[in-house]
Amino acid sequence: MPRHGKRYRAAAGSRVATRYYGVREALEIVKQAATARFDETVDTAIRLNVDPRHADQIVRGTVNLPHGTGKSIRVLAIAEGDKAREAQEAGADYVGTEFIKQIQDGWLEFDAVVATPDTMREVGKLGRILGPRGLMPNPKAGTVTMDIGRAVTELKAGRIEFRVDRTGNVHAPIGKVSFDLEMLEENFKGFMDAVIRARPAAAKGGYVRAVTVSSTMGPGVKIEPTQFRKTA
Repeated sequence: MPRHGKRYRAAAGSRVATRYYGVREALEIVKQAATARFDETVDTAIRLNVDPRHADQIVRGTVNLPHGTGKSIRVLAIAEGDKAREAQEAGADYVGTEFIKQIQDGWLEFDAVVATPDTMREVGKLGRILGPRGLMPNPKAGTVTMDIGRAVTELKAGRIEFRVDRTGNVHAPIGKVSFDLEMLEENFKGFMDAVIRARPAAAKGGYVRAVTVSSTMGPGVKIEPTQFRKTA
């Protein structure tokens, strides 16, 4: 079994591993337990009662976190003409169809990609590169759109995309440990609401099975899941 370092073991002592906490208390423990020399990310992991092997039980969506993620997002907009100018005015870091070739040549200096529908014939060739990295533009995620300026603005402001993995888990960053407790709590609730709204009709029984929050280098803190089952 892997052995944790002294810093992790000290942080783990701030919570009872088998206990479930309320949202605010759990986030407070996460903040107190974060002792790294950098501003750690606060992550949320949710275990769902779905079977992702079935297409009608896939959970995915996007959410605009009230206070963003605390991370500077580099956005690539693949568009031409007026739409390219719209993306540039909205704050896209890179704009143009010439980046398709650069990506094929190995360039990946971006965190999100948006594209207009008319460019998808060429963008589709990047599926093998962008798909495994979770960067492939998708209409369901709002990253293939004619309203490209709005998409860029939302991504820069902290919009995140989530998707259930093959083990039934959904996870996402909800901020930094330097955020005020109230900011983290509001971001957490925004993310949870989005996941609950994305519940597939085919999901049976209790939807939310487990919820955990943690910092980059810190231990997981369990949150009582029954409060979310009532609204799921």
